[in-house]
Amino acid sequence: MKDFSKQSIIILGSGCAGLTAAIYAARANLSPLLIEGSLPGGLLTMTSEIENFPGFPEGISGFELMDRMRKQAERFGTQFLSGQVDRVELSEACKRVFVGDRFIETEALIIATGASPKFLKIPGEKEMFGGKGVSICATCDGAFYRNRDVIVIGGGDSACEEALFLTHFCKKVTIVHRRDQLRASKILADRVQSEPKIELVWNAVPQAILADENGFTRGMIVQDKNNSQSREIACEGVFLAVGHEPNTKLFHGILPLDDSGYFIKEPNSQTRTAVGGVFVAGDCADPHYRQAISAAGTGCQAAIEAERYVYSRQSSV
Repeated sequence: MKDFSKQSIIILGSGCAGLTAAIYAARANLSPLLIEGSLPGGLLTMTSEIENFPGFPEGISGFELMDRMRKQAERFGTQFLSGQVDRVELSEACKRVFVGDRFIETEALIIATGASPKFLKIPGEKEMFGGKGVSICATCDGAFYRNRDVIVIGGGDSACEEALFLTHFCKKVTIVHRRDQLRASKILADRVQSEPKIELVWNAVPQAILADENGFTRGMIVQDKNNSQSREIACEGVFLAVGHEPNTKLFHGILPLDDSGYFIKEPNSQTRTAVGGVFVAGDCADPHYRQAISAAGTGCQAAIEAERYVYSRQSSV
């Protein structure tokens, strides 16, 4: 088994943020170690086609994009370790990452563990997620639903923003919400309720997503909370906007987190944390954008800051 006992930089996470950080750190001759986690390549590997990542005018599948990024990081000298981090010990003086029956010490740590979308856990959702009509990102997939009817699930700011964005493409957008009023800010709620392309279905609970003969979304069954009656709403796309959960449980009590579990960065930095030499990047520290390109950007920033941190420590010895 290869000895990874001491490293200059360890990166946790193999999505856009982690792999971009690896590319930059490797090109800085720091031979970073990237621990891939339970889903190598991250959530993007489950996206059938990406059309908004710069440099791919014809589009590219999520799996292929992440595979190319991994090969690029490997080409420059990134080392990869398959496994799940069980715990960490973090201080300015010593940073340890525990994977299975081994621990690895590092001078700098970049955390790019991403965020997981919350799902409804209803029939049809899993089967049609990622290219067959169920999506978690209107910005990513909205253009695929031009002149079609879609449903947005949720009632907060994210749901309203998704619905308003989808009106630029879709023929009709139906918001299905379990309450009798939106939880979104007043300005967003007012915009949604005055938009002629948007219809609101109140007090409704999604029960199942229906497939056509080819396995693509054709509608959703919802149940009225007031009378328990169910009905079908026809659509060709369902956008889930019921929130995300950052993958940061491992760091509770170790690094500062906000009320939603996202990493809190130090003032005047997009990546530095309260512990010297520990940096964050991507969706685990971004409750607002959650885009591949923005994750890649913070991965770049984290790697540059980590590089400066490592070399400044080495030059002071």
